[in-house]
Amino acid sequence: MNLVLLGDPVEHSRSPAIHVAALAAAGIEGSYQARKVDRSGLVTAVAEVRYGRLDGGNVTMPHKEAAFDAVDRVSEMALRTGAVNTLVHREGMAFGDNTDVAGILTIWRDAGLSMTAPVLVLGSGGAAAAALVALADRHLHIAARSPDAAGALLERTRVDGEVLEWGTGVDGAIVVNATPIGMEAEVLPDAMLANASGLVDFPYGELQTPAVGEVAGRGLPVADGRDMLLAQASASFELWTGVAAPIDAMRAAL
Repeated sequence: MNLVLLGDPVEHSRSPAIHVAALAAAGIEGSYQARKVDRSGLVTAVAEVRYGRLDGGNVTMPHKEAAFDAVDRVSEMALRTGAVNTLVHREGMAFGDNTDVAGILTIWRDAGLSMTAPVLVLGSGGAAAAALVALADRHLHIAARSPDAAGALLERTRVDGEVLEWGTGVDGAIVVNATPIGMEAEVLPDAMLANASGLVDFPYGELQTPAVGEVAGRGLPVADGRDMLLAQASASFELWTGVAAPIDAMRAAL
């Protein structure tokens, strides 16, 4: 089984280690390699999936929305988000799915985050779309550097929410950082986290992000980028292989 990770950057990704360990634990011969690609490279890789040269793959920033346009068919979750993070070779087609939605719900439950608190989603890309769809029944707010892009994302996902100016906080909200901010130790605007009641932080790197350090340091519930990576990776593995993901092996590799 030949699998691939497509994105830019990908050098930091733990996905290859996780999925190589998962394949070994499941007794499946195969490989999983990270491939740094631009949009043209993404389209080429999707064609490799279509014709069976690749059995599947993951798509990460900034190509999840481009992957939606490149595949032949999509799942309901991919259709609702307009973004694809998982590619599967299926009956001579490149099939696109979105396991980020299920991943968000899993880590939300595991971290003990409030089911009733308001939510502030940061970002306007594919990860933010997954967060909006996953949390559509909550009192939602969204902020992005481009308010127009944030509004367009609400419209595209058909989710009700309020667009806020970038840098604005919401009292008692759980902040979902669906941007790359923090991957290289960048900090979010102070007001966004000052009165938060919890955090879901998608980016991860070699060190803990400043946002995770700040919110966890106040004794509040946090789910970080590694939690999210493992949750969505487990769902992707099951789509590719049809067998239950070996969670313990994947967690150990992570």
